[in-house]
Amino acid sequence: MSKGLHVNRIEALTDGVFAIAMTILVLSLELPKGDGSVASRVWTLWPKLASYVVSFVMLGVLWIGHHYQLNHMRRTNRPLIWINLAFLLSITFLPFNAAVLGSTYEDPGAVAIYAGTILLSGVTLLAHWRYACRRPELMVPDLDPAVVRGLEVRIVAGLVLSALSIALAFVDTRASLIVLLLLPVGYFARTPIDERVAPRVEKT
Repeated sequence: MSKGLHVNRIEALTDGVFAIAMTILVLSLELPKGDGSVASRVWTLWPKLASYVVSFVMLGVLWIGHHYQLNHMRRTNRPLIWINLAFLLSITFLPFNAAVLGSTYEDPGAVAIYAGTILLSGVTLLAHWRYACRRPELMVPDLDPAVVRGLEVRIVAGLVLSALSIALAFVDTRASLIVLLLLPVGYFARTPIDERVAPRVEKT
């Protein structure tokens, strides 16, 4: 009999948290009151609109990373559940940081905290993957080592970019944000990892 708990509850909770976080992002957008045209008033919102779009994409990237991990897991246990909750904690904090960034995008502290949240999400996502991979009873049978390495490399690359973004925030906030925008690039294109996706088969 397989050890551990089913992953379906983790999937349901995670999807719900991401859906709510992505929805909350738009609540920081409100058309300014004034006598100008709608177009001119919308234009004044461009920092918040940019923060909204970037944050939505960042959440999408993190959701994709987590989704790929769970696809290769068939069971979970108490420590892995807590690691997953730590990951979700960072996710729920991102909408607040997005609102702050949209209002104070030229402030080094605001940019650094935003990038720091992305970094924290990546750290917990990496911990989630490494913990599970070291316990074969939690993973699908015959997991391809190339998948293990590929997913880890992609997360580590994101961590490096996030850390660099934090450092650059105190030099040039624009450069910091540009570096952060490179993070989703690795998730747009199809990679060898996609060719090695393993079906998750439950065994009892």
